[in-house]
Amino acid sequence: MLAGIAGLLGAADVAGFSGAERDLVAAADPTLDFWGDDLREQIIRGEDPLGSAFSRLRTPAERRPLGATYTPQPLVRWMLDWSAADEHPTRVVDPGVGSARFLLEAGRRFPHAHLIGIEIDPLAALIARANLAVAGLASRAQVLVCDYRALRLPSVNGATLFVGNPPYVRHHLIGQQWKSWLTDNARALKLNASQLAGLHVHFFLATALHARPGDTGTFITAAEWLDVNYGRLVRELFVGPLGGRDLVVLEPTAQPFPDAATTAAVTTFTVGSRSRSINVSRATAIDDLSPIGEGQPVHRDRFATADRWSHLTRAPRELPADFVELGELCRVHRGSVTGANKVWIAGDHSTGLPTSVLFPSITRAKELFSAGNILDDNSRLRCVIDLPVELDVFDASTRVAVERFLKRAKYLGADRGYIATHRKAWWSIGLRQPPPVMATYMARRPPAFVRNRAAARYINIAHGLYPREAMPEAVLMNLVRYLRTATCTSEGRTYSGGLTKFEPREMERILVPHPEMLAAGDFG
Repeated sequence: MLAGIAGLLGAADVAGFSGAERDLVAAADPTLDFWGDDLREQIIRGEDPLGSAFSRLRTPAERRPLGATYTPQPLVRWMLDWSAADEHPTRVVDPGVGSARFLLEAGRRFPHAHLIGIEIDPLAALIARANLAVAGLASRAQVLVCDYRALRLPSVNGATLFVGNPPYVRHHLIGQQWKSWLTDNARALKLNASQLAGLHVHFFLATALHARPGDTGTFITAAEWLDVNYGRLVRELFVGPLGGRDLVVLEPTAQPFPDAATTAAVTTFTVGSRSRSINVSRATAIDDLSPIGEGQPVHRDRFATADRWSHLTRAPRELPADFVELGELCRVHRGSVTGANKVWIAGDHSTGLPTSVLFPSITRAKELFSAGNILDDNSRLRCVIDLPVELDVFDASTRVAVERFLKRAKYLGADRGYIATHRKAWWSIGLRQPPPVMATYMARRPPAFVRNRAAARYINIAHGLYPREAMPEAVLMNLVRYLRTATCTSEGRTYSGGLTKFEPREMERILVPHPEMLAAGDFG
């Protein structure tokens, strides 16, 4: 019946009418009597009676294989609010058009844009066409019954807006051909993809392949990609090629998907852009939604270096005036793991090695506790041995000394530990570059923050603080002084016995004065 009604409402007037849709219309009962006289008026008012009927006709279980879950219209309008704030697009593309809720709203807001909907289900495509025809948008709309990943999108003069709700289908229902498509195309972008990824991940990648610099987009999806391993590709696309701008997390209480009580993530992006920060926010109800773009700015590098993102989207604390989180100013990295300190910390067993592979390093927390504000002398520090992956860089006599050491190291079992067997070369630790500031991270007292003027390296008993942007010496010193006096053990995690530990991401959440206050030294 729905197919027949769509035909009577002018579905065939929208470009792209397929043979499968024509067959559905021909086999349907063409009557509008059941719906009454106001069906067209409902559609013109912005309602979606056909889409609602489709959702009732097919149960969630029946729609799940194609990921057909329609977005509530208040969320559609809210997402298009963001899009309308930018320059008007030449073209709007909805990768999984459904009943065309996004395209209808876009058509009202962008009176000159060409509207393209992609849909794999012929019945849903018919409903989309009918809605577009009744709304008076048929002359500039097109619905294609095809797979978005196989789409050939022609170039246009002007920007394209990608908008919609990419279908959520678990990897078990995705064929091997498309799993290979995912990994092959991700590899072409120098990114890694897991074949355990759901269909929404495929759609993000397809968008990155279709889009051109200056194109924009806003998608709503299930939020699991923020943290799971197979969501890594979306995270890398968001901070990289897609040019992510905003990330809004909607709690299940907001009912972003009527058929599933799940958390949703709304992303916005401008392809080719690389803003300093990404705006993040959370909402528990649709009525609580603030305009997209008004969230808490979080430095892009924090997203780029984090394995999981949910903690970055948590509702920000009430920040005191002129204070920011340390992570906005600095990346925090744990020191390198040697896997066998008795081998890789220089001693009698390493006699004869060249000084070029011996690096004065912090190897005990007490070395930072006793340093005071500044470490400016590394002569009393022990050296860590860090050999290059390629040993051919050494001349003949040096290579003899290195091979002699490696023979001793193998005798001590340095090549057989878990860490060693997971390195590119078991003998190459890969010490990090000297950080401007170092900090202890585990003790029964607050961390010791120390300015590293000695260019010392460090192993995994310390963290290194690396400014995201260059800091004058006065700012660095004031940052160290503030952290030494203002950091409390309550900001870390305390274990039985009173031992407090700061993981890198926890240290990044410490509140510090804004750089302007640090430069002035005016922070109490």
